[in-house]
Amino acid sequence: MSLRLFNSLSRQVEPFVPMTPGQVRMYVCGMTIYDLCHIGHARMMMAFDVVQRWLKASGLDVVYVRNITDIDDKIIRRAVERGITIRQLTEEMAAAMHQDIAALGIEPPTHEPRATEYVPQMLDLIGKLQANGLAYQASNGDVNFAVRKFEGYGKLSGKSLDDLRAGERVAVDDGKQDPLDFVLWKSAKPEEPADAKYASAYGEGRPGWHIECSAMGCTLLGEQFDIHGGGLDLQFPHHENEIAQSEGATGKRFVNYWMHNGFVNVDNVKMSKSLGNFFTIREVLNHFDGETIRFFMLRTHYRSPFNHSDAGLDDARTGLRRLYTALGSVAEVEALAIDWAEPQAARFKAAMDEDFNTPMALSVLFDLAAELNRTGSLDVARQLKSLGALLGLLQQSPQSYLQGGASVGGLDAAAIEAKIQARADAKKARDFAGADRIRAELAALGIELKDSPQGTTWVKA
Repeated sequence: MSLRLFNSLSRQVEPFVPMTPGQVRMYVCGMTIYDLCHIGHARMMMAFDVVQRWLKASGLDVVYVRNITDIDDKIIRRAVERGITIRQLTEEMAAAMHQDIAALGIEPPTHEPRATEYVPQMLDLIGKLQANGLAYQASNGDVNFAVRKFEGYGKLSGKSLDDLRAGERVAVDDGKQDPLDFVLWKSAKPEEPADAKYASAYGEGRPGWHIECSAMGCTLLGEQFDIHGGGLDLQFPHHENEIAQSEGATGKRFVNYWMHNGFVNVDNVKMSKSLGNFFTIREVLNHFDGETIRFFMLRTHYRSPFNHSDAGLDDARTGLRRLYTALGSVAEVEALAIDWAEPQAARFKAAMDEDFNTPMALSVLFDLAAELNRTGSLDVARQLKSLGALLGLLQQSPQSYLQGGASVGGLDAAAIEAKIQARADAKKARDFAGADRIRAELAALGIELKDSPQGTTWVKA
């Protein structure tokens, strides 16, 4: 394969070689579903949606797992606050997540396991770690992983045990033998609801967060697989701990390639609830359509920091409209098989093969749009639509996208068409002032008219 990707484990761009020729097994850490997903979550899911799309476009059979964490402290607290069961909360939040990310064109993974469905597998993994001398039950009932007994801890994050030890303190009565140890199984507390407790050989409790992904990944993809991804904030300690657990239990290299997307800023400031610059996907969708948000995110390389702003979204909307306007200048276009030997397609492929460089791939789409505007070539239009499809873009009819919905300025499509007909009648009667007045009225409502020899069409200004 010609595909190269940045491996967080080696800290360099490497040729991608699947373990099994023609097949890719990929796991991505998904959502903890206690609240609505925010734009940081969208950025992560968008990054790996593009990865799996391009792997498939490259002719690979992809098994993509993106989990759901449906049991943890935040979920328990939120369910108790709202006076509902954990299951009621997680079903509600999972449905909201699916609705929001579908609006962004993010495809479902092959498997979407929930942590509560894999508790037996987690306990089995914990048992193996205990048998290997890497886990112990503390005096408070928790089962912890003994970090210092796992050789190579810190290889993903580049952190040494001495660096990690500096500034650490043993929490009062946490039962850990070492401050660096992390929990595999959390002993149940009397005040916790019954649906937060699972039976085990260690007593009632629930799994720690880190063990979930090791168990689900190994169960669905095998003890060794190709790609593991997630946000940069998960590199340490979550992914570091996944490596320690998985390799400590199996004695095998867990994952060949680790991928992490960059952080999200809002107006060049780190997104934070405390700063009041925190936005859910749903809030952004109230002001911008899903494809515009998708296009906006793809303009930044997945490993780079992503700066969210209304100005950036406005600019993205303008850019996407340029592409749709070019497509709308020709007859109805269908996506066709791509000739990768064609120069523009080859440029697109080279960009995506070099660590999924979506900004460079998008520049190819704009070059094609410019060529389409010059030539009106149906072949160029087909190529633009076909390459756009690989990024989840340009699959609406240009008219639907550019008109921006069924109602604009308080007028539905039929009312707008009636105004256009009235303008045409005025022009036919040589009432040009009346025709100009109708155009001005529509323009004031955000409706732009486009005249051509074939007639008059409209778009949302």
